[in-house]
Amino acid sequence: MKKWILTLATCITVISLQAQKDSTVTKKDRKKDVLMKTTMGDMVIRLSDSTPLHRDNFLKLVKVHFYDSLLFHRVIQNFMIQGGDPTSKTAEAGKGLGGGGLNYTVPAEFRSSLFHKKGVLAAARTGDSRNPTKASSSCQFYIVQGKVFTDAGLDSLETFRLNGRKLPAVQREAYKTIGGTPHLDQGYTVYGEVVKGLDVVDKIAAVPTSKGADLDRPLENVRILKTKLIKRKKIKS
Repeated sequence: MKKWILTLATCITVISLQAQKDSTVTKKDRKKDVLMKTTMGDMVIRLSDSTPLHRDNFLKLVKVHFYDSLLFHRVIQNFMIQGGDPTSKTAEAGKGLGGGGLNYTVPAEFRSSLFHKKGVLAAARTGDSRNPTKASSSCQFYIVQGKVFTDAGLDSLETFRLNGRKLPAVQREAYKTIGGTPHLDQGYTVYGEVVKGLDVVDKIAAVPTSKGADLDRPLENVRILKTKLIKRKKIKS
């Protein structure tokens, strides 16, 4: 009996050490991109070294296959597609989602060079009243689709939604050409972007969604099949 107990304890220790090793983020990992395979196509995501806390957290979750089989549970055309709720993996049809997470948050990492242009990856979070430091969800994320703005539209947004804050010229140009969601800047942490597969973002954003208790959930599940680290390739301009 003692031998069996010792053997079991050894196995548990080995499994625990292996799990710890699998989730450890290395320097090589930080030089790789993330392939996200979905039921509507594949996307390649490049994480930002300017947001190391969010970068390493996302890499860790990818390495342990956390996102595999989860849903894009909140989809709003001309705004964004959101996923990463662990309760979505086995959620029945019609169930409202978005409240799931892990038992920690990630401190905000706002960077003026990272803004909500189309295709960026950003962290979801709870609202300001409960979360005055704007700390990010441990696992939920969104990818921006947004819309294209005119100069007049951006002027109005600066006045009425940004409390007079002026958008830098480079950001205005991006919002006028590829589009985005500028009202979210400096409120939610941007920590990466889709470098291949923007058409997939558009496809997901266009699916029919619920207007019921499960508001904005796709009527037919859009699932993340698999995420994995891949060799980084130069992106053609």
